[in-house]
Amino acid sequence: MNHFTLALRMLRKTPFVTAVAVASLALGIGANAAIYSIFDQLLLQQLPVSAPQELVNFSAPGPKPGSTSCNQAGSCDDVFSYAMYRDLERLQTGFSGIAGHVQFGGNLAVDGEAMTVDGMYVTGSYFGVLGLAPALGRVIQPADDEPVGTHFVAVLSHDFWQNRFGGDRSVVGKSVMVNGRSLSVVGVAPAGFRGTTLGAEPDLFVPMSVRWPMSTLTNPYDDRRSYWMYVFGRLKPGLSMEQAGTQLNSVYRNLLAEVEAPLQQGMSDATMKLFRAKQVELSNGARGQTSIHREARTPILLLFSITGTVLLIACANIANLLLARGAGRATEMGVRLALGATRAQLLRQLLTESLVLAVLGGLASLLVAVWTLKAIAGFMPPEALRTINFSLQPSMVLFSGLVALGTGLVFGLFPALHSTRDDLITVIRAGAGQIAGGAVASRFRTVLVTAQIALSMALLISAGLFLKSLVNVSRTDLGLSTEQIATFRISPMRSGYDSTRATVLYEQVEQELAAMPGVTGVSNAVVAILNGNNWGTDVRVQGYDCGPDVDCNSRYNVVGTKFLDVLGMQLLGGREFTDSDRLGGARVAMVNEAFVRKFNLGKDVIGKFMSRNGNDTLNIQIVGLVKDAAYSEVKDEIPPLFFTPWRQEARTSALTFYVRTTQRPEDVLQSVQTLLRRMAPTVPVEDLKTLPQQVKENVFLDRMISTMASAFAVLATLLAAVGLYGVLAYSVTQRTREIGVRMALGADAARVRGLVMRQMALMTLIGSIIGIVAAFGLGRAAQSQLYQLEGHDPVVFSAAVLVLALVAFGAAWLPARRASQVHPMQALRYD
Repeated sequence: MNHFTLALRMLRKTPFVTAVAVASLALGIGANAAIYSIFDQLLLQQLPVSAPQELVNFSAPGPKPGSTSCNQAGSCDDVFSYAMYRDLERLQTGFSGIAGHVQFGGNLAVDGEAMTVDGMYVTGSYFGVLGLAPALGRVIQPADDEPVGTHFVAVLSHDFWQNRFGGDRSVVGKSVMVNGRSLSVVGVAPAGFRGTTLGAEPDLFVPMSVRWPMSTLTNPYDDRRSYWMYVFGRLKPGLSMEQAGTQLNSVYRNLLAEVEAPLQQGMSDATMKLFRAKQVELSNGARGQTSIHREARTPILLLFSITGTVLLIACANIANLLLARGAGRATEMGVRLALGATRAQLLRQLLTESLVLAVLGGLASLLVAVWTLKAIAGFMPPEALRTINFSLQPSMVLFSGLVALGTGLVFGLFPALHSTRDDLITVIRAGAGQIAGGAVASRFRTVLVTAQIALSMALLISAGLFLKSLVNVSRTDLGLSTEQIATFRISPMRSGYDSTRATVLYEQVEQELAAMPGVTGVSNAVVAILNGNNWGTDVRVQGYDCGPDVDCNSRYNVVGTKFLDVLGMQLLGGREFTDSDRLGGARVAMVNEAFVRKFNLGKDVIGKFMSRNGNDTLNIQIVGLVKDAAYSEVKDEIPPLFFTPWRQEARTSALTFYVRTTQRPEDVLQSVQTLLRRMAPTVPVEDLKTLPQQVKENVFLDRMISTMASAFAVLATLLAAVGLYGVLAYSVTQRTREIGVRMALGADAARVRGLVMRQMALMTLIGSIIGIVAAFGLGRAAQSQLYQLEGHDPVVFSAAVLVLALVAFGAAWLPARRASQVHPMQALRYD
């Protein structure tokens, strides 16, 4: 307790040093705690289920002829057909159970209120394999799997039950309308469980056996060429993942050879060999199944390395401050040793002061962490805000505490050892004014500042790379005009509309929107642009041979009239779709330039025929050629793409509308909600936003990394400048006598300034070289995050060197100027 009280007293005696140290620590630890909070939620947290370490995810990479559907639960390598899942469930022996799931979007109506919900179709074994018991009622059970299309029940998530139904226990037995089907609520999932796919937290769980009846499509449960289901299992006690995988693949290969291989048509011998050689690959399933684990790892680790570098620079600064303060207390330490204090006692006292300083910095860092999380949240799209908790988390508090204690020991140990070294008794005789001039301490301070410069150089280059990449993104010619456009989506067939009523509603909405003041154009599309979605299909094109192993796949979209005009896309030849392009009429399509290049259509593309879904009958005529434009992602290469009119489709379950206006798009968005409530009160409006907002969300990762990296690089450079200034200023103070002697012997002010500036230049040169080498490594690691830019861009490297040189010169100028103003006689009397 005495050590603690004395530590507080000593920190109060040097308020400036204390304030700078606490602020530096708060910034460094707070930034790291914020990134750790996101890192923990996205990459570390396990599912809140029984023994999550026993769960394994299934994947089956290799040829998947037929149709494939995948989502954020994983890549298309990870999906299985329902028929294959049932076979594996029946024949496997290495798992206590396996289960499947796939997410879906829905419109839910209850008590006359319509809303959009996220759902998940799950097999009857899903909750059992996870070892979960219901909070209320029952969960979905194996009995709900058979017979197909009869068990229209739902289990509500705990959060949805609390938020929408107020935790009403009488909800069990009630009916809710989901996608036009009445589902009986049979239970509530346990608290804290938000599904097995991070980023797709379902509001309700529905049996897999009613997936197709609820979507009004044909029954593909026995279609082995339709891959859409994600599968995981729980290992049997005593079996390793490798042992279970060996047993499972024995079953899987037999099924491929005896059941599935004979079903494949038009497959080359080479592809058939790959198909028969496919294996189920197993991976750790403790954290669930999600593509976020793969996609988020690199950017989060990059941010973590950046904030970690800031913390190292802050610690180096504090170590220098403590060394300087220790020099002033050298006589005090010498007297204490002379009076009988042991070195261990003095070390405990000095380390206590460092730890108190660290604790104060750790407490202040929580505020910085919250601010940093709020700043990051400002860049995130709405779905990320639902996935990540941006408030203060217990793990973040624990992380801050551990880092604070660790840094307290790191930056306090050497100053404490140096201040209690064995030769301090001689200090009393020599005078405290010379203590800090020790060669060891001087070299240590120089090394610390050189390291700060190196780290700052690496951060400046990294920030420059990300900034230039973001500039490249912002300057990308999208091939369309996004300004003055409002967009939204409606899915009437999820609310019980049949295809005829849905078509009528779409056309009525078009007419009502077009009549609004300031609206200059209205169109729509099934696949929303620039939001990461894609539809693809195999095509046949006149004059192009699609034989075995030939890639004949193309992206496609189903759009309305005036689509190109409203979105500002350029028609290079032919025509756009018109109202006369309807079901029953001659089928038409528009294609982009990438489509023409891939299928070698040449200049005479207009009038040629094609088909989709691999149909050999060329029944669609190409009537328009569209200039290439960004489609799914701002940064991705523009894919081969064709458009067909939605009015020629037998059913269109949902449409995204685009409204171009001369007024503020935000005003149109408000009017849209009022309009839809009047026209279709049971159909909720989804994804209501402006198109520029959609573009920002599409590149949110670039914006976030660039902004955060730049902010932390500026902070790191300022901290390094403070450290450089402190070392040079202290050096000038310690060399006052030497400077006086030099000036007495004839050295002028310019030569004295040069003495200080050369010291600065040497540290800056060495630190910059080390930082540039480190930046090359960072550039290679970040290459996947850079757009149209190499990780060793010479312009960025040169700019960073120039900026750091100017900062170093500014930090050194004041100490150099003060040194040149020393009066020789006063300096010679300095002690």
